[in-house]
Amino acid sequence: MMTEFKGIYPALMTPFDAGGNVDRAALRRLVRMNMEKGVNGFYVCGSTAEVFLLTGAQRMEILETVMAEVNHALPVIAHVGCISQAQAEELARHAARLGVDAVSSVPPFYYPFTAEEIRRYYLTLADAAKRPVLIYNIPGYSGVRLTVEDLRPLLEDGRFLGVKHTSSDFFMLERMRRIRSDLVVMNGLDEMFLAGLSMGADGGIGSTYNFMAEKFVAMYRLFQAGRMREALKIQGQVNAVVETLLSLGLMAAEKEALCLMGICSSACMRPFGGLSDDQRSILKKALSDNECLCD
Repeated sequence: MMTEFKGIYPALMTPFDAGGNVDRAALRRLVRMNMEKGVNGFYVCGSTAEVFLLTGAQRMEILETVMAEVNHALPVIAHVGCISQAQAEELARHAARLGVDAVSSVPPFYYPFTAEEIRRYYLTLADAAKRPVLIYNIPGYSGVRLTVEDLRPLLEDGRFLGVKHTSSDFFMLERMRRIRSDLVVMNGLDEMFLAGLSMGADGGIGSTYNFMAEKFVAMYRLFQAGRMREALKIQGQVNAVVETLLSLGLMAAEKEALCLMGICSSACMRPFGGLSDDQRSILKKALSDNECLCD
């Protein structure tokens, strides 16, 4: 039976202890909590995981921990992207040995790689992974602005599952969706989840799903049932929280949300900092006001 990549996939955060080590017990709690909320799968070691502040060994440790907790009950997509082709391939082979359902990667960034060099990177990665590949399009962070025509040769190749589209360019999302009938396109902007679904997204992969997955699960079901007014009300609650997160510093505030829920510490990898007491109070109020936190 083929894995169905649809619905709600938390882009898992990485809990750390005071020494900057991966808190495996907390990570397992985070996975269990989201499974109980009815998510459809997990996206591991993406941007939300502070991935480019991690060592290769830590990335492997995180994936091993998640795979052990999920135990193949839900699909797992492992992000293996690196600037280095060799490192990405090593992570992809490790992910394949663990039995992940798919791998994902940002395009190689920082240097001005050509479209052909980026295509070669993905084709070589697909050969190494021997798993379906989900291209991670996140131009706001990567600085790499791929067009539909840049992606077409890859998306016409059956080894490529589709795209995680973290962009407000929904015209591009809809155009990609038409390239192949079985192509998977996952929305990546939490604050525009319903907009992505309306333009053909199969679901979403997002950071705030870590601590309010139930809202996205509900929106997804309401959208499928054609109950848009109810779904939009929930999107408004999500957006009120997102607005607060952005005002406080996204990574530190999201980690603090998990801390307030008793999942893990609020520690982020340096150079990320933390929240002040006043900022923590602002966050707690936003979460409570929008039914994300129970006192």
